[in-house]
Amino acid sequence: MELNADFSQRVVVHSDTLEWQASPMPGVDRRMLDRIGGEVARATTIVRYAPDSKFSAHTHTGGEEFIVLDGVFQDEHGDFPEGTYVRNPPTTAHTPGSEPGTTIFVKLWQFDMDDRTQFRKNMADELAAPVNGVATAVLHKDDRETVTYHHIDAGATFELAAEGGIEALMIGGEMTESGDALRKGSWLRIPEGGALNAVAGPNGAKVWVKTGHLPYAKPPVV
Repeated sequence: MELNADFSQRVVVHSDTLEWQASPMPGVDRRMLDRIGGEVARATTIVRYAPDSKFSAHTHTGGEEFIVLDGVFQDEHGDFPEGTYVRNPPTTAHTPGSEPGTTIFVKLWQFDMDDRTQFRKNMADELAAPVNGVATAVLHKDDRETVTYHHIDAGATFELAAEGGIEALMIGGEMTESGDALRKGSWLRIPEGGALNAVAGPNGAKVWVKTGHLPYAKPPVV
């Protein structure tokens, strides 16, 4: 399967307009944003766990990173509340689920295969003091990519350029970027060499951003 797999193209997806699709596990549904592959895939997805649902134990051969969008995500390593950012690098394993139910934004098979850095962070706790109406948290940075989180004041400008492409997920609020009105759940991908030029709406904006990573996009090794 290929979905939004041409990384030279700008893509905007309002995830709240997508139908939920069943996964192989009962009670776990998903909204696919981009994908290369079948059940083993380089994938960017919104995943919803119904209360008391879980996935079977598995190893993330290509790594996984995710944000808890609502509820509480759980596995044998602990409870992960809303606002948590997690990186589980290649070779890590777990049995994910949720007693109260949860929704996560998850990216699979997008790691350096030698990466072994595993962590969890509350994104808001990492925010620095705002500059020109934009508070920024650097969540992760390596030779391939930079992952950040931003709180943008109402009406403030948010500008970002990156040679290796830009990907953004709206966590809350609204902003306008290149004529597109983005809201909670909107996902934006800007190709290599592009720039993000946005203005936050009247409620401000909360945005997760990854830059530099698109040159490394490729199908999973199976």
